[in-house]
Amino acid sequence: MFVSQSSFDGGLFDEFRRIEQEIDGLLGRWSWPVGIRAGARGSFPPMNLGTTSGNVDVYLFAAGLDPKALDISIQQNLLTVSGERRLPVQDDVSWYRQERFDGSFRRVISLPEDVDPDKVSAHYKDGVLQISMERRTATQPRQIQVH
Repeated sequence: MFVSQSSFDGGLFDEFRRIEQEIDGLLGRWSWPVGIRAGARGSFPPMNLGTTSGNVDVYLFAAGLDPKALDISIQQNLLTVSGERRLPVQDDVSWYRQERFDGSFRRVISLPEDVDPDKVSAHYKDGVLQISMERRTATQPRQIQVH
């Protein structure tokens, strides 16, 4: 399935790999998206954020993580999620492209002012981390009837 580097012995692919390594050294590995579905550097895990009148929900798509190793905190209306993802090392493979993220990550999300930091829950299921935060009831709209 994988072709080792030695099968191209000094060929065109070796030259492309050398140029790619030089560019990565100058600009940093994956400093911009590398495909239509690839995220920018620092955007792991990808997320969705939604709000209702009563809740703010964050969904982080992080398959293969140990939920016990995640660090989730709220401070001054900033939600911080950090952790580490380790992939198995395969020394006998020469990768020509590797898009799956490996290493430490940290996402910081600015929250609305009315999020109650004491009413937060987090659940991890099927590779999706869902963080639900309730809004303060005093700031929710209230219907006033005219008599």
